[in-house]
Amino acid sequence: MGQSDTRARIQHAAAVLFRRHGYAATGLKRIATAADAPFGSIYHFFPGGKQQLAEDMIRTSGAEYGRLVMTLLDSVSDPAESLVHAFEAAADDLAAADYADACPIGTVALEVASSNDELRAATAEVFAEWIAAATRWFGRWVDDPSAARSLAYSMVMMLEGAFMLGRAARDPEPLRVAGRSMAALLRAASSDFERTSRTKR
Repeated sequence: MGQSDTRARIQHAAAVLFRRHGYAATGLKRIATAADAPFGSIYHFFPGGKQQLAEDMIRTSGAEYGRLVMTLLDSVSDPAESLVHAFEAAADDLAAADYADACPIGTVALEVASSNDELRAATAEVFAEWIAAATRWFGRWVDDPSAARSLAYSMVMMLEGAFMLGRAARDPEPLRVAGRSMAALLRAASSDFERTSRTKR
């Protein structure tokens, strides 16, 4: 087993534990045990220790999750239906994980927002990347940059809020409702643009 395998196991274990238990409750010994790796190997790969490992998890997992969401949005031709599909997939994944896993950075983002500015900044950057990607996607259907950005914010906010409600209630329904709500918002924004375009002709 090579060093790259050990590093990957540490990253995976840290991602699972941070997203399930948060930053403060996850110790390096626990990560090493879950990764089946020597404790010292964490500092070998991450000299900054827990802080560096958490920042790596935020940026890596956040980027991967963002790509997954965008792939889901592009998997159905009708944009409103693709939103429903993406939120349905998130609901199914949450239930399949027994409500232990949701957003890869949501748990840490809430915890460090007022206690660790470096990690807060890392989560803010990931959320900003999600908003930018979603704005570009909505911009394909709504020819108003401001409206597209508002829809992007709404999607991320509904996703994060629905994850929180779903985990608390152990019920995937909040995610399904959020998907239908986003579809309705997109349809309304598209209709408003079409009406405005016709009026200007």
